[in-house]
Amino acid sequence: MEWNRKEILRYLGSKGKPADEPTQQKIEQAIQELENVMAPKAVFRTYPVEWLGEHHIRIGGLDIESRQLCQHISGCEQASLFAATLGAPTDLLIQRYLVLDMSHAVILQACAAAAIEEYCDLRQKEVEQEAAAGGLYLRPRYSPGYGDFPLTLQKPFLTQLDAPKRIGLTATDSSILAPSKSVTAVIGFTPDPTSCHVARCMTCQAKNCPFRTA
Repeated sequence: MEWNRKEILRYLGSKGKPADEPTQQKIEQAIQELENVMAPKAVFRTYPVEWLGEHHIRIGGLDIESRQLCQHISGCEQASLFAATLGAPTDLLIQRYLVLDMSHAVILQACAAAAIEEYCDLRQKEVEQEAAAGGLYLRPRYSPGYGDFPLTLQKPFLTQLDAPKRIGLTATDSSILAPSKSVTAVIGFTPDPTSCHVARCMTCQAKNCPFRTA
């Protein structure tokens, strides 16, 4: 997995400005520390999409009512439920620095946030291969808690994937993922090869995109 330092700076709020030398050094230190403890894992399963209503679908055993998700995967007859995590040691490292050095903890947080997205992109290639075998393409990942996709579905989402056992990923009673540096998402399979499907829709600013969800 490669480290996207521009993405790390974006998480640090750099607004496109390059980091000064001390910040660069701190980022490199954080990257090294994370590489020593990260234990990334991912799991996905693909199911038919059952359209139960205009804003109501079932993917596997997961019933979802969400206007924006349904819009996002409109035309998709299949979708993958996807989950990934950097593992508990990553959280422990960040928590330790929250006590010892808050400024370094912030940099670790930014590095870990960039890392989980990069890891998701890497593992999503396996989903892409599965879709390609059927002549299909991927819609961007769409996660619980985004738009009107209920965050309360985190637990049943993880249960559907057997994620607690397979990758050690759970959700609290308040639907927060644990470990925290983790992602769950629906990935629709579409016959439309539009190139922006490989981009991150949730950060896209294109106002006229037909797949824009918010």
